[in-house]
Amino acid sequence: MPALARSPLTDASDAASKGQIRQANEAVILAAAERVFAGAGFGGATMAAIAKAAGLPKANLHYYFGSKQELYRTVLARTLKDWLLPALNITAQADPRAAIESYIRAKMALSALRPHASKVFANELLHGAPVVKGLLATELREMVRTKAAVIDGWIASGRMAAVDPVHLFFTIWAATQTYADFDVQVCAVLGQPELTPQDHARATEHVVALILRGCGLLS
Repeated sequence: MPALARSPLTDASDAASKGQIRQANEAVILAAAERVFAGAGFGGATMAAIAKAAGLPKANLHYYFGSKQELYRTVLARTLKDWLLPALNITAQADPRAAIESYIRAKMALSALRPHASKVFANELLHGAPVVKGLLATELREMVRTKAAVIDGWIASGRMAAVDPVHLFFTIWAATQTYADFDVQVCAVLGQPELTPQDHARATEHVVALILRGCGLLS
């Protein structure tokens, strides 16, 4: 008896399901890789340790990422992409206070939700950025150049105080990422084992108010 022909809709549904499974597995692997790379560094991390942290067989890990180098590059590229996305709200038509505040809050949220990713990125930079130097000199530089021009426009039209827009980004990055990169120091000063959601909320309000006041956007 001849086999029944498959419907194009069935094939599309199967492809979509496989795509969702792949995305879910890659997300689990990348989250595990962030934790392992943050704790052991690139040199100390192993694919076996990452597979264990992800709760997957090592063979599955190699199916999605052929090598530790490929996985490490993906972790770094994803982190930079996620850091760049919130800056899309900084446009000439946007309200300066709302746009800058939104950017700061997004960066603070990423530090709270994915501190390991920030630590991996920071460690990469401390070692001279051998893997991401190209991205820093292209994608990151272009983002800062474009958004700094927007901020210069706001300043020229009297919509905010005169600040150095490039160094404003440096200040925001330093203020927001410190709660991930140097959480041990923050916790030691606060006298507690880890930062709580309340700590992150308090820090967020402080950083937002401090920077907005410096930009003349908060009285």
